[in-house]
This record gives sequence, C-alpha cells and structure tokens, in this order.
Amino acid sequence: MNEIKVTLPDGSIRKFPAGSTALDVAKSISEGLARKVLAAKVNGEVRDLTRALPENTSLELLTWDDKGGKSTFWHSSAHLMAEALEALYPGIKLGIGPPIDNGFYYDIDFNDQHISADDFKKIEDKMLELARQDNPYERSEVSKADAVAYFTEKGDEYKLDLIEGLQDGEITFYTQGNFVDLCRGPHIPSTGAIKAVKLMLVAGAYWRGDEKNKQLTRIYGITFPKQKELTEYLELLEEAKRRDHKKLGKELELFTFSEKVGAGLPIWLPKGTAVRERLERFMRQAQVERGYEQVVTPHIGKKELYVTSGHYEKYGQDSFQPIRTPHEDEEFLLKPMNCPHHCEIYKFKPRSYKDLPLRIAEFGTVYRYEQSGELNGLARVRGFTQDDAHIFCTAEQIKAEFVEVIDLVMYVFNKLGFNEFTAQISLRDRDNREKYIGSDENWEKAESAIIEATAERDLKTVTEYGEAAFYGPKLDFMVKDALGRSWQLGTIQVDYNLPERFELEYIGSDNEKHRPVMIHRAPFGSLERFIGILIEHCAGNFPLWLSPEQFAILPISEKYHDYAQNLLTFLNNHDIRGFIDFRNEKIGRKIRDAEVKKVPYMMIVGEQEAENQTVSMRKHGHGDQGAMDKEEVVAFFKEELNTN
Repeated sequence: MNEIKVTLPDGSIRKFPAGSTALDVAKSISEGLARKVLAAKVNGEVRDLTRALPENTSLELLTWDDKGGKSTFWHSSAHLMAEALEALYPGIKLGIGPPIDNGFYYDIDFNDQHISADDFKKIEDKMLELARQDNPYERSEVSKADAVAYFTEKGDEYKLDLIEGLQDGEITFYTQGNFVDLCRGPHIPSTGAIKAVKLMLVAGAYWRGDEKNKQLTRIYGITFPKQKELTEYLELLEEAKRRDHKKLGKELELFTFSEKVGAGLPIWLPKGTAVRERLERFMRQAQVERGYEQVVTPHIGKKELYVTSGHYEKYGQDSFQPIRTPHEDEEFLLKPMNCPHHCEIYKFKPRSYKDLPLRIAEFGTVYRYEQSGELNGLARVRGFTQDDAHIFCTAEQIKAEFVEVIDLVMYVFNKLGFNEFTAQISLRDRDNREKYIGSDENWEKAESAIIEATAERDLKTVTEYGEAAFYGPKLDFMVKDALGRSWQLGTIQVDYNLPERFELEYIGSDNEKHRPVMIHRAPFGSLERFIGILIEHCAGNFPLWLSPEQFAILPISEKYHDYAQNLLTFLNNHDIRGFIDFRNEKIGRKIRDAEVKKVPYMMIVGEQEAENQTVSMRKHGHGDQGAMDKEEVVAFFKEELNTN
C-alpha cells in the first residue's frame, strides 16, 4: 500500500502517502488549521492527530470549537494536572482522570497528605510551568505483563485494578515529560496548547463509585487555549450563580423542598403553580389545535404492566419499591413512565387504519428513585411531570407526524425565547445491527423519515450513528440558553418495541392485522426541569404572558388604597394579573422590592393619579414609562402580550 484515501466532511477525497497522519492532512490544507487542530475523528472514532491513518479514512479535524476537540484538550489537561501533583506531592497514587462536560477531574489517593482549595494556586502554577515545556503526548502500546510490572514497581494499586480488567493487546500508555499514565487516549499533540488553568473544586469520591472502597480526593479543573477564554468562563459562572434556579426559586417564591415531604419532591408554591398551569394551558391548546386528545392515567400500575413494557427491568432497581396490597402476591409500582398506560388506552378497542394516526397526550407525573447525591433542584428530582404524548401510526405516516411534531417544538421554543438550537439525529450503528429490534425495512423508513423531515424544516442538525435507542431512531433538540449552555430539551422517538410487547394491532386496508408504530414526544420533557432551565435562561424575568404577577400597584399611602383596589378590579376584569402592595412603606422601598421580585410592571398611584384616574407606569429594569389612564393601561398590556 503506497497511498491512502481520505474522505473529508465536504465529501472531497484526497490521496496521501501511506503512514500519513491527520496532522499531515491538516498541514496540507493550511498551516493555520494545523496550529488549531487538537484531535481527529477517524471513521467515527476520536484519535490522536499523530497516529497513522488507515487505508480508507473518513476524517474530521477537530478544533477547540468542536465537542471532541474540547474533550481531548481537557483529557490531556487531566494528565497535566496529575503530572503537577506527582511533582508536588511525591508518593501519591492515581485513580482515573477523565474529561467531563466542562473541564476534567482526577481521583487521587494522597495517603496522609492533606489538600484543600488553598493549595490550588501552587498546583495551577506548576501546571502552567509544565505546559510551557511544550512536551509531546506520546502513545505507546504495552503488553499486559509490562503494564503490571510498571505499576507494581510504582506501587499504584488503582492502576493495577484497572489493568486487571484489560486484555493483552489493548493496553496503551501515554507519556508527557516525566509523567506516564495508563490511558486509551486520545490526547492533543503537546502540552503547549494549554495556556490558562483554573482548579475549581476538591471533593471526595469512592474508588469505582463503591462506598466499600477507599475514599479518594477528586480535584476538578478546567483549562483553555487562551487566558481571555478562562476570564470569560469565570464571568459566566458568576452570572450562572445569579441565575441559579434554586436561588431564584426561593427568592421569587416559586417552589420549595421539605425534608418531611422527602428529598427530590418539589412543592409548588402559588406563584410557581401559576407558571406551571400557564405552561400546561399553553401546551394543551397547542395540542388540541394539532389533533391530540387529552387523557389521564393513574400514578400507579400493577407490577405486571411494567414487566410487560420492560420498564421494571430497566427502572426496577432504581425505582421506589413495590406497593404491596392486602391481596396476596398483588404489587403495584409508582409509574416510571406513561407509555405503558397509553398502550393500554390504544388496546381499549379494535383499531383500523382509518383511526390512525391516533394522538394521545397527558401531563403525567412519574417517579424514579434518583440517588440523593444526584438530586439538583428542579433539574434532577424523584417525581416529575412530563408533557407526554404518544402517536400511534403506520410506517408510511411517520414522516408527516415527525414534521408536525417538529413544528410544535419550534412553536414552543419560539414562544419561550429559545432561539439557538441543534437537532441531533440519532441513528443505528452502521455495523452492529444485532442490538436493535424491528425489521431493516421499518428502520430504514423511520430513519429516512427523520432525515427528510429535518431537511424539510431546514433544521441545523448533527447525525450520530449508534446513538439510536434499541427500539428506534430519535431526534433530540439541543438548546443553548442565554449563557450559551447547551441543554437537551424536547425529544421525538420512534418505537417498534412497545407495540410488539403489548401486541398492538390495527386492521389495514388489506383487511389484515398490522403492528402500528409508536412515536414518543415531549417538547418540554420534564416540566420541572424545563421550568428550572427557563428560570435560568430568563434570569427569573418570565415573558409577560407567563409571569405569575404581571404588575404591582404601589399606593404612595393608605389614602389611595381604595383607588388602587378599584384599579386592580378593573385590570383583573380584563384578564391582567397583579396585586396591590398595601404595606406601610415608603414608595422607594416598594419599588425596590418589586424590582427584586422581578414584577414586570409597577403602577404608582398617589394624589395626582387618583385625581386624574391614571397611573405612573414603571417597567422592571427600565424605569419610568410615563402616565397612562386605565384604558391606555389595558391597551398597553394587550399590545405587550401580543408581542411576547
């Protein structure tokens, strides 16, 4: 073999000498690209830039702007931190050090040495000193015997534990400077790319996540190729703290938690309930207009229901324990999903192809026993409500239904100000088809339908092979919030599994029995998580139509309470929501408090306003809006609501 063929993302094919690397390809395109590239995706696998390419290669060059590029950069940074720690704390033993969504961590056994956040500065300085040496990350294949010998001599039982589960021929070491680690990679070409370092947190972590094992010290950090990017990231973190939905949820009196009620079970206060109900009303109306029928199913179901659906096998160990009744051998479960109940609704009566598509929707509350350490405000709870809907249709109807659901998701995102998103198309593994159920013909129809539907709606998409569920392909919407953070909001999934498990049927035009296809969709997903993300996205400044209180009437003194009450009644009659601040406080204090509570509009009333039957209008964060009479106030709100 004298040359290899390399297919680039634009479809062009280039030829290179055998033994060429991804870095050689980058240099052939431009020296600027070669300086920026961090890793390469070779036939779908992220690899080192300096490894020789195979004969026929699909190649994508990854920079800091790519998820795979960042991940590789942070993986290499974890090794750099480990090298710095070994230099500063001789005798430590290393566990694992992976990249995470924002940065990396390493688990370390410090033996009798103590480390705290006070030590971060000297570790950061050491990391930057080592980074400036611009040492290459070098990969080497090592036999299992040699790997065992190396870490036995070093006395690192954690690496020996990891090696025990590996096979000869699949073990690799990576070296940079004086540091050697057991690692499958990949890594960036050299340490010199790492220009800015910040250690974030020190915590405890049991080895392999098992509390029976020794607790190690986990150090979290993050790095960047430019100091400016680190500065911006730290500013973003501060803004994220100000927007934290747990903090704002308490300040705005939206929700609370109670240890007596139970961890992970949110209690919605009146204002938060108002937000929830308006979101539900908004979604119900949108669904009615699109041909959905609303249903209600119980919060529990017999264990056999979830055994049939497969949810007991999947969630049984992580769910609340079965509820045993006085009847012998009868057990119920808090439902982990709404789908099995909806399958039983489908089976309620015989179905014909003329009945399809059948679209049924429910705001159904489900329960999963999440580990206490994973609970996080509204983002991770044990009881949550899904805006669940299931569409039962024929294979030929999948594309049209997908287009309709995409339109619904777009409507939701636009209404709530989520303007930047990417749709991830998750398809079957190209090579391993054995782990999927359903015929190749149906899979091809479903995958084509998703691809065509996204193209028809001109969505920005990424395609991930091997990310489909075993029961069907899916489309997930990755949304960026106001802080540039990415969230998975909204999902559409094709399912061949549950119709098979529940033996769902319809009579086709050929008068024969056929199996329907099931589409799962939830634009909000978990209503709790969605509201948590929305709070942080808008910093608690809800759109006017969604705000629990659209205005506050602020009387200058009690002499104007009657006028304020008449004004409140008048506005309420026009379906404009608000309250009167009757407190015996100065007007400046009332304004400040309304600003803190993020009330969209304030109406100040005093002697002049009462005499002229007007209000002095203020807008949250913008100040005085001028005087308006009652009719002008109504017109003003109607116009604002129409543009919200």
